[in-house]
Amino acid sequence: MSDSDRVGGAADRLRSAETVLKKLGFARVPPARRESETAPSFWVQEAGVPRRTFPVFVYGAASGTVDEGVDRWAAGVRTDRSPPHRAIFVVANDGAADETWARLSRTGAEAVESEVAVLVVPPADRAAANAAHFRLRVAEPREILRVATGIVVGLFRRAQGGEESGPIDFEEMLALLRQRFGIDVQRSLGVHSDEDALYLLYQLAQRDAYAPGDPGANLHLLVLKPTGPAARLPWFAG
Repeated sequence: MSDSDRVGGAADRLRSAETVLKKLGFARVPPARRESETAPSFWVQEAGVPRRTFPVFVYGAASGTVDEGVDRWAAGVRTDRSPPHRAIFVVANDGAADETWARLSRTGAEAVESEVAVLVVPPADRAAANAAHFRLRVAEPREILRVATGIVVGLFRRAQGGEESGPIDFEEMLALLRQRFGIDVQRSLGVHSDEDALYLLYQLAQRDAYAPGDPGANLHLLVLKPTGPAARLPWFAG
């Protein structure tokens, strides 16, 4: 972050960020390790999960923007192949949050698909009118479809491994897209309900094939067994 963000109201920003994170279930903890390149503002631990710690990067409220610190963190993700890669970026408004997500997206999929969250903590004088909140990112429909397919495969395998088989819960898929991958599905697809979002995903999945018009070439089929007429099932058929 810039020097101007480290002075003046920086202490207030840090206290505000720490207070909001505490309400959300994250307690401040000593640094997990030295990171001279990224220099997080402080570290937090998710409640009830001792090893699940996050570096927190707090950006100033004066300009409401972020700087190359996001790029440096993303560069560290690319060079360090040992997970987990986690971070919480605290910004002043939704515009800065969108800019943060845009920077992460430009640096590559590794950064976006890490456990990253962007938290909007408005300046103190506007906190009452603009409640703090996590800002989800806008993604291209093709990316949402790719991630959704991977989630459904995981849900299907979990169901297969259980004692009782049941239908796939597509609401859980949408929840994972939001919570695990930070994707604002409705805003990305230009809809206002989960039902409409699922409908569009089904339509996209039907069209996304190696050979148009050939259902056997579709990219979003679940492999039930090696051979036979029921060997494959389109997940969007449910």
